[in-house]
Amino acid sequence: MSATSGSETTVQTSVDVLIVGAGPVGLFGAYYAGVRGLSTAVLDSLPEPGGQITAMYPEKAIFDVAGFPAIRGRELVENLIAQAAPFSPAYLLGQQAVGLERGDGFVVTTSAGARVHARAVIVTGGIGTFTPRPLPTGEELLGHGVVHFVPDPQEYRGLDVVIVGGGDSAVDWALLLEPIAKSVAVVHRRASFRAHPHSVEVMQASSIRIVTDAQIRAVVGDPVTGVDVSVAGEVESLPCDRLVAALGFIANLGPLLEWGLHIEQKRHIVVSTTMASSVPGLYAAGDICEYEGKVRLIATGFGEVATAVNNAFAYLDPTASIFPGHLSDYAPPGAIGSPGTPTTTHPGEPSPVRMSAPA
Repeated sequence: MSATSGSETTVQTSVDVLIVGAGPVGLFGAYYAGVRGLSTAVLDSLPEPGGQITAMYPEKAIFDVAGFPAIRGRELVENLIAQAAPFSPAYLLGQQAVGLERGDGFVVTTSAGARVHARAVIVTGGIGTFTPRPLPTGEELLGHGVVHFVPDPQEYRGLDVVIVGGGDSAVDWALLLEPIAKSVAVVHRRASFRAHPHSVEVMQASSIRIVTDAQIRAVVGDPVTGVDVSVAGEVESLPCDRLVAALGFIANLGPLLEWGLHIEQKRHIVVSTTMASSVPGLYAAGDICEYEGKVRLIATGFGEVATAVNNAFAYLDPTASIFPGHLSDYAPPGAIGSPGTPTTTHPGEPSPVRMSAPA
């Protein structure tokens, strides 16, 4: 609903639980909150749900989700949205969480001027707001052949591609584009790569050209037609239709640093075993949270957000059990696993839950 004051209109939303972050962990949290009968809103600064997966590698295969030998990022996000859809979470996208007011619950204000009233808050913001590290040269050609992300690999078909970087994103994109592009070269300023060793081995056995101990000296053309690379004091020219800058990101928790939370190194919200932060009623899960023995994986985040939701439920109702019971008892009518329906789909059958686009 919206409340009007003078000539200004402020959008106001009132829910049991506000989830800050619409990545995979936040989307699974929306499902789990629905299972516990909690009204939910999901807030994210990006214009689409899915977080870094949607923004950076929707076509990349993900291997650490239980039950899936491999699943494309885009499919994982679509499945998570479909899983939460029967519980109708509200999606507040394209706006950042800014202010936090405490009182009878919480009021979170957004960069778009909205006010979200929530009885509990769960932060699943990943690494926070992430800004790609710029190229030392050629950044002015961003959008003219220079890019930071590869959301649609098919756009690179038949092109000469140069990727700058030595981390997982650089190597993963190189492997993804090798069978599609005309040529792929990876330029890295060191001899060794930070990417997963197996991925590096696969890249070394492929047709990808690997140029190490090298720097991009100049970007040629507008739009880009080539790059000059400095290697051991010599300059070599490489054909290039797309220059992918995969140099990592500068992460920033932004306004969350002012919320009165216990935050380590301005990066991670410290939580207990219940995923509770230092602020009662405010929880965190996924890459953004920190505790002893923390392992940053999507698989870990799914368990953390389930723990956060169930403990938030007990926080809101101290007489309630943290344990949710058997989730088959909550299956929406007609859904997989509900009474009278099969427990699995068969290859070629449509999903029993139709995904609707978030508002």
